[in-house]
Amino acid sequence: MLDAEDVMRMRTFKRLALHLAIGVCATLLGCKHAPPKESTPLEAYVPAAGAVGFDIFPLESSDATQNWLATCTDDGGNAKFRIALDQATTSSVNGVPTPSGQGKFLPEFGSDSLKMLQSLQAALQAKHMPKTVERVEVLPFDYVILGESQTRSPDDKFRGTPAGNWTAMKISLGKGEVFLNINPTAHKAEFSIKDPAYGDAVLAELAKVL
Repeated sequence: MLDAEDVMRMRTFKRLALHLAIGVCATLLGCKHAPPKESTPLEAYVPAAGAVGFDIFPLESSDATQNWLATCTDDGGNAKFRIALDQATTSSVNGVPTPSGQGKFLPEFGSDSLKMLQSLQAALQAKHMPKTVERVEVLPFDYVILGESQTRSPDDKFRGTPAGNWTAMKISLGKGEVFLNINPTAHKAEFSIKDPAYGDAVLAELAKVL
């Protein structure tokens, strides 16, 4: 479910996109020839206190599912897992068109995840590291897309102007929620804190596949 903060965030993205579209149209109407479209600049990833970044590499898929191999190398540790996102469908939430869908995390053989879990504990403000973990072959989640073609600022905020390559999402994982933000162009992604109250629940779920 979307809370008030998520709805406001999506409405802000929509307003910014509308203002940008109006400005572009006005510029084009005042010119006989529109300038060539510039490509979106590649953003360098800047670490932030409430997020844990990692690398992603595309994997082949036989259907509309998007698949990536995710790796996080930190102080000698090398966590590995896979991300799969089913195709999103759009519905109206409080009058806002909202793309959403299902996804899953899958484990990778040979993953050394202790360092990444420690980083996640700090970023998500989890109070406890899971002591006993039941490994699973598939960890499903629901996702809601909060913004597409986003630019990420150094303080881990997202905005639609100027346009970027990030897709900002909120995922529901077990009894917790966390942001999963993806930039396929730069081969980067991150888990970012949604609410400290979800820290322990999210960490316990991610430990099942990392």
